Formats: sequence, structure tokens, C-alpha cells
Amino acid sequence: MEQGLFRQLQQRIDQYSLGFPETESGIEIKILKKLFSEEDAKVFLKLGPILEASADIAKKLEMSEDQAADKLKDMSARGLLFHFRKGEKVFYSAIPFVHGLFEFQVKRLDRELAEMVEELMKEKMGLNMLQNASGFIRPIPVNKAVDASLNVAAYEDVVEILKTKDNIVVTDCICRKQRELVADGCGKPMEACFMFGSMGQYYLDHNMGRKIDMDEALQIVKDCQAAGCVTQPASSQNPAGMCNCCGDCCGVLQALNFHPSPAEMVLSNYFAVIDQDECISCEECIETCQMRAIEMNDDGKAEIKLERCIGCGLCVAGCSSEAISLKAKPEKEMQVPAKNSMEQMLNMAKKRGIL
Repeated sequence: MEQGLFRQLQQRIDQYSLGFPETESGIEIKILKKLFSEEDAKVFLKLGPILEASADIAKKLEMSEDQAADKLKDMSARGLLFHFRKGEKVFYSAIPFVHGLFEFQVKRLDRELAEMVEELMKEKMGLNMLQNASGFIRPIPVNKAVDASLNVAAYEDVVEILKTKDNIVVTDCICRKQRELVADGCGKPMEACFMFGSMGQYYLDHNMGRKIDMDEALQIVKDCQAAGCVTQPASSQNPAGMCNCCGDCCGVLQALNFHPSPAEMVLSNYFAVIDQDECISCEECIETCQMRAIEMNDDGKAEIKLERCIGCGLCVAGCSSEAISLKAKPEKEMQVPAKNSMEQMLNMAKKRGIL
């Protein structure tokens, strides 16, 4: 009975976002049993991805409103459900594993869970991330890497994205915390992930982050990019979050690195080019690139491997000789992200064959 309940839970979570795949080792069930009690699992299975009022959920659970409210509040506090407060009413919904169950453990993550997630990533989850990377998060170029004449769209400009947000919350990078627990870590800034709107409020409500103003947000982005992090908002024009990721820790970037052509797997409208006459062969760009997209050619000059370039612009910002620039892809190859988070999730579900 217990195994059947947790298998149902796994199958339900596997329908959301990047999925939560079944593995031969059964590590996904071990993760669920660490996070959920049997009662938690039964409650989760009564909910869906659409927010519902706690009073309505109480009827599904066959509980009194007070009992249901206490249970839902407890599960939300443990990162097992999402909640949204509107006036006196509180709404709840089921959540994916990523972004959701895993990230919501940011203040509770321990070595045991970190090692379990590492095993899951190696066995199956990494492949899910690779196959669905373009629908989940997308690299956007470092601002100073793009020529103003390119007329960068607002959804590809970190400043313009932040300008639209009245609730900016910063939290620790769960990927870096996980890697620090299972390996040496990368040493890059830990407080590096932004949440906006109702997602940001969820983080505030559970003391998982702190509210900041735009100036501090821009400084964090600047510091992260200087450390070699790729700025990646969610793949929508109105993202609920934005991360500053590195190839050492980020599950998506790690997965992309195993692919021979990462450029084909991401939603990116730019690529880097190197002026061979200006290149001084310092190899700094090779160290900066998170995708191993740069190599030295037979002439001793740096050269872009276009099949690996994801257009983040880190190499541009870090080139002391200003030999590198970003170019826009041809118009027919330009991609426009989903309008909002709902459309983003629907697009991912369709791609994965859930819808």
C-alpha cells in the first residue's frame, strides 16, 4: 500500500514542469519518503496545479475547514505545497519537483537529500532537464555584451525584466547548496536567485529569502556575472524567477554540457563571434565560457564553436582586448518565449506529451 501510494505521488509530480521520472534504483521514491508522510502524500494527490481555496480543498479532504487549513499551512511551510494569500482567503496548489519541491527545501537541505538528488540527476533527471531546457529557463545576454543597435527585446534585458517587478526577492541558489554538500562547491555567489510576484511572496512568508530593491538586484547580477554566472530567467516574457547559474552546479547547464550541440537545446537569440585580428590569444574566454564553446585554432587564436554557444555574452564582458561580440541570429531563427508562466508550463507539458 505504502509503495503504491508513493508511486502514485511520483507519477503525479512527473506530470509537472520538467517531470520527476521513475528510475531503476527507486531513488525518486526514497526522496518522496524523506519529504512526505503518507498523510502528506494523500493530501497532495487531492490537489492540482491550479490554486484552490482552502475551504474548497477541505471538502475534498473530508476535513473541517480548520483541520484542512492547519494541514495545508503545515505542508506549505515544509515546501510541499505552494500557497497564495488574497485578503482573508488562502489558496493552495500542488507543485513540481523543479521549480518547487527541491527549491523549497533551500533552508532545510541536508547531505542526505543532496546525495539523493545527485543520484536522481545522474540516473534520469538530468536527461529530463536536457530535453526540456528551452521550455524551463533561457540564457539572456550580459547587458554590456550586446550592441545597442541590436534593439534587444525587453524580455532579453535583465534591467527591463527587473523594472517590471514590484516584488523582488533574493534567495540562495539551491543548486550550489546541493553541490557544496556532495562536492567542494564552486565558490560563486550563493545568494543568486530571484523570485518575483506571488512566488517571491511565498519565499518571504517562509523566511526563504529577503526582499531587495532594484539597485541591489542589479549589483547581485553584476557580481554573479563577474564570477562567471549565466543569467537565466524562466522561459516566459513575464518570468516568476531568474537565476544566475554556473556550469559546475546548475542542473540544466550541467545537462547541456553533455550534449554535443547545446545551442540547439536552448531558447537563445544570440551567438558570439571573435575578431581574429583583435584576439591576443590570452585564453581568458576559454576559462569564462560555461559551455566549452571556445577553443584555440591552428593560428593560436580563440574560435567559437557555434554548436555549443548559448549566447550568454560572458566571454564578451570578460575579453580584455574587446575581440568578442554578440550577434543576433537570423530573423527566421529568432525565438519568442511564452507570454506568461501558465503558457510556459502548458508548452512544456505539450512537448513532454502530457497534454
